[in-house]
Amino acid sequence: MTALPARIASLPKAELHVHLEGSMQAATVAKIAARHGVVVTEEEVRRRYAYQDFVEFIETFKWVTSFLREPADYGVIVQDFAEALLAQHVVYAEVTLSIGVMKLRGQNPQANFEAIVETAEAFESRGLRLRWVWDAVRQFGTEAALAVVEAAGECKSNKIVAFGIGGDERSIPAKEFRHVYGRAEDLGMRKLIHAGEVGGPENIREAIEHLRVERIGHGIAAFRDPALMDLLAERQIPLEVCPASNICTGALDVQLGVTGATIEQHPLPKLFRHGIPIVLSTDDPTMFHTTLTGEYENAANMGLEKAELERIVEMGFTHAFR
Repeated sequence: MTALPARIASLPKAELHVHLEGSMQAATVAKIAARHGVVVTEEEVRRRYAYQDFVEFIETFKWVTSFLREPADYGVIVQDFAEALLAQHVVYAEVTLSIGVMKLRGQNPQANFEAIVETAEAFESRGLRLRWVWDAVRQFGTEAALAVVEAAGECKSNKIVAFGIGGDERSIPAKEFRHVYGRAEDLGMRKLIHAGEVGGPENIREAIEHLRVERIGHGIAAFRDPALMDLLAERQIPLEVCPASNICTGALDVQLGVTGATIEQHPLPKLFRHGIPIVLSTDDPTMFHTTLTGEYENAANMGLEKAELERIVEMGFTHAFR
C-alpha cells in the first residue's frame, strides 16, 4: 500500500458526491430504528453493508432508508455526518438527498429539509459549509422526477444548489428527462446525473447531449470510449469518481469485464491524465466502508503522484457549484 503524503491528508477538502442517507453509521441506524419501535442490531446493519453487486446495494439502501420516517431522523444523520467530515478536514460539501425516496414514502421533503438545514447551520461556525443536491430516482419515472424539481422550487432555498438523478441508469433513456432538467434550469438549479457507473459510455454521452449536465456522477465507463474522453476533457466536464463504491457495487467489474477487480485496476489515473476533471468522492461512505481520506489513499495506490493528488484536491473546489 502506498502511504498518503501527510500534506494531502491535512489539506482542506471539498466533497461533491456523497449521499446523506448513505452516511449512516450502524449505531445510528439502530438508534433511529429504535425510535420507531423496530429492533435492529448494529451487527445486522454491518452484515447488510456487505454487497456482491449493485442490485444488493440498492436493496440495502432501501432497507436503511425505511427507518427515516420523520424530520428529526434526518437531523440525527446530519449531526453524525458533519462531525465525520470535519474530522477529515472537509470544509465544503454538496450533499445528495434522496428526495424521490422521501416522496415515494409519503413524507414532506420540505419539512425534512428544514430539519436538515437547522442541524447543518450549527456547523458553519466550525468551518463546514454544507449545500444540498435534490435527487430523483431514475426508475421512478419522469413525472416523479419533475415532482422533485418542483418541491425544490417551493423551498426557495439558496442552500439547494443542484438537481440530480440517481438509481438505475439503465432503466429510462436520458432524453426522456429533458423537460425535467429544463425546469430545473429555469429554477436556477445546476444539473447532475449518475451515468457510466454500471451503464456504458453511451449513457454519459446521452446525458451531456440531451440534458446538458454539468457534472457526471461516477462516469468511469468513459475510459472505454476515447472520443468521449476527448469530449469530457475539451468541455471540462468533471467526473465524480468514487473508487471504493465502484469496488463494493461491482461497477468496476462490469466496466472491466472481470470478476474481483482491484483498486489498482481503476481507470481514474487514465481519465485524469487525459485532462478530464476528477472530483474524488465517497458516494455512500459508511455503506462502502470508506472516507474521503481513504479515497485519496486509494488514488495513491492507483499510482497518482503527490502533485496529481494536490491537483485533485483543488478540483474539488474549482468544480463546486458554490
